[in-house]
Amino acid sequence: MSDTAAPSVAVIGAGGGGGYYGARLAQAGRDVRFLLRRDYDAVRARGLRVTSPDGDFTLDRPTIARTPEEIGPVDWVICALKATAIDDAPRLIAPCLTPDTRVLALMNGLGIEERFADRLGAGRIFGGMAYTAIYRTGPGHIHHLDLGRIVIGHLRNDPDELALAKALWDGAKVPIETTASLLMTRWDKLGWNIPFAGLGVAAGGVTTDRLVGDPGLRAAARAVMEEVLAVGNADLAARGETARLDVPAIVERYFRVTDAVGAYRSSTVIDFAEGRPLEVDAILCEPLRRARALGLDVPYLALLTALLRALDPAPASPEE
Repeated sequence: MSDTAAPSVAVIGAGGGGGYYGARLAQAGRDVRFLLRRDYDAVRARGLRVTSPDGDFTLDRPTIARTPEEIGPVDWVICALKATAIDDAPRLIAPCLTPDTRVLALMNGLGIEERFADRLGAGRIFGGMAYTAIYRTGPGHIHHLDLGRIVIGHLRNDPDELALAKALWDGAKVPIETTASLLMTRWDKLGWNIPFAGLGVAAGGVTTDRLVGDPGLRAAARAVMEEVLAVGNADLAARGETARLDVPAIVERYFRVTDAVGAYRSSTVIDFAEGRPLEVDAILCEPLRRARALGLDVPYLALLTALLRALDPAPASPEE
């Protein structure tokens, strides 16, 4: 990364989350290049508009491209694709790479970084967990409702690499934290995603306020959350990590935040409502595979996985 030029950043997957965080980096002076498909013409004509409680703004003439080859080599790639597109990610990222390019996977689920490392090399791979409420409300328009924090980890948990990742966001209106254990933070995020996205879809595509407002569904969400976080601690131990999830504290935090955010639809619920493939494999199947490999009894996780596999409009992969 040059000391004199703004770091260059390719955003692969510039939907709600990728578009918002890329726009914040561009607002902070980074050289951001967005890979766009369906929104290309709208953004070219009217710019990229962000509505946010942290300040509305528009990138009048952002750098946009229809192909990664048009973007070319950059210092950083932020991959914010859906986990359903993970097989396409290395092909889309490859034209943007140099030997020194770093890749931040801003995606949901478990095992994402390992999949990237197999194709792109482990030393350059980071994971980002976004704790936020963001919608793409129309072509070239992103609505940031609340929150916005990103927790970044490095696949090899390298503190020097984490410092570089945090520095990328200096001056941007995005709260950034780093984690000494990427795996622990992945499981932490799944502690919200699995109960609230999973139950939201299983209950018919409902918003989070209905889940926390109904006593039976609230109790179910708590039971799922506790089960998932227990699997996370078992997985951490099995992989030789010393970090552990503080289950009671995480449960309390997630219910406090979810109670406050109101009628929010997770990205998985939105995908379900709009008939798109669901991120079932990364969010549910991979945690279930790890639980079974550890010999754990996980009835809630198994039930939710089966339900979402049945509801997923995408063709199901063979059962493990």
